[in-house]
Amino acid sequence: MEVLLMEFFASLGWEDVPAWAHIAMQALGILIIIIVALIARGVMRRVLGAMHKRLQARAAGVEEKKRIDTLDRIFNYVSSVVITLLAVMLVMGELGLSIAPFLAAAGVVGIAVSFGAQSLVKDYFTGFVMLLENQIRQEDFIEAGGKSGSVEEVTLRYVRLRDLEGAVHYIPNSQITTVTNRTRDYAFTVVEVSVAHDTPLEQAFEVITKTADTLRTRADMAGKFLGETEMFGVTQMVEGMITIRIRVKVQAGEQWGIQRAMLGALKPALQQAGVHMALPQRVVRTIGND
Repeated sequence: MEVLLMEFFASLGWEDVPAWAHIAMQALGILIIIIVALIARGVMRRVLGAMHKRLQARAAGVEEKKRIDTLDRIFNYVSSVVITLLAVMLVMGELGLSIAPFLAAAGVVGIAVSFGAQSLVKDYFTGFVMLLENQIRQEDFIEAGGKSGSVEEVTLRYVRLRDLEGAVHYIPNSQITTVTNRTRDYAFTVVEVSVAHDTPLEQAFEVITKTADTLRTRADMAGKFLGETEMFGVTQMVEGMITIRIRVKVQAGEQWGIQRAMLGALKPALQQAGVHMALPQRVVRTIGND
């Protein structure tokens, strides 16, 4: 930049430029680089924002929109890093600092550091693979790295989760070996009800199934059910009680709310039908002395 300005002054017939003018031109060159970098960053944000809106409008469903949001954050981060690095290198060149020795030194230091930063490299590599395979997206509810919660942020280095108690967990991508995603495509609400051992099974099956089918007609449940109620029947018989299990296909992320609503509706329905819920029982037998 300074060379261009010197050539410009020379074309005007100014051969001898004072020292302060050199410093001013150098500062002006650095200022121009910073301004151009800020403009480039703003333009990139606008371009990515426009692409984000267009892709969101064309997205087929909620799952695709989540993936677009996650990729948008990653591209914004990467573009910021690239523009900042380019600006720093140009400023160094403007100050008369050769970039080549720094690149060579960075290569040597990088080799030395790589032995101690293998986990960091693994974080970025694993994060890239997870994004490429679309394993995790924002707002998903997952289990990973021994923690569970809603995904607030996905980066190339870590995944940020917030659990049901509000605690935030930062999980390095290198520590994620298995991901359990509970909000992908669809889910199942599984409900188990324990009734007394003398309950007629057919009556219990009918009441439970009817209650589950009635629940789907409620206004607040519109569109949340994706399938019919599946009666699995008796799953356990212990200590004077019978456990009955049902399952229904629902929208991803709605399984917990529907489970709570279903349990709340089953209690009065069973009571009204005369079906007794199971209570802890103990049979005591006495042996008389004859």
